[in-house]
Amino acid sequence: MNLPPLIQSFVLHFGEMGSRWGINRTVGQIYALLYVSSEPCCADQIVDALGISRSNVSMSLRELQAWNLVILKHIPGDRRDFFTTPDNVWDILRTLAEERKKREIDPTLSVLRELIMQQPGTEEERYAQSRLVEMNNLIEQLTNWYDDVKRLDTDRLAMLLSLGAKVTRLLDAKDRIVSMGDRRTETGRT
Repeated sequence: MNLPPLIQSFVLHFGEMGSRWGINRTVGQIYALLYVSSEPCCADQIVDALGISRSNVSMSLRELQAWNLVILKHIPGDRRDFFTTPDNVWDILRTLAEERKKREIDPTLSVLRELIMQQPGTEEERYAQSRLVEMNNLIEQLTNWYDDVKRLDTDRLAMLLSLGAKVTRLLDAKDRIVSMGDRRTETGRT
């Protein structure tokens, strides 16, 4: 690998993290390289930078394209395909979330819905089905929340994320207001 130390450290780390995220090491390294590159890179440049085979680079780029994580660019006068990542990290986050939802959450919801609709034959299946209903309800609640959040503009999303645990204060205040309203109703005041 013939990269400056800072870039090499990032690329190597991203490759190692890739296996924890469900992608192979090479895909992670290529994505990291493209992310920190100031100019789009062609496959030959990636091969030279990372010291991996051309076929491995091609397969990895196809996988990144399937995930909508890289952008194909053409440079006038050059017949090669060049690749880069979106400039905006929020666009990357949104794409990752959407792609993971399509690949992991949506199929699970489909299976859960199908299993919930089946008629249980035994007490054991009835119990299991009741647990599946709980899981389905939780995942649906999370996907509904995700659908709401993904429509937020970037500034609002950043603000929501910066709130962190502070949002509990807002919920606590709402609980106090509801509680005060309940007490007034109980005592006959309006």
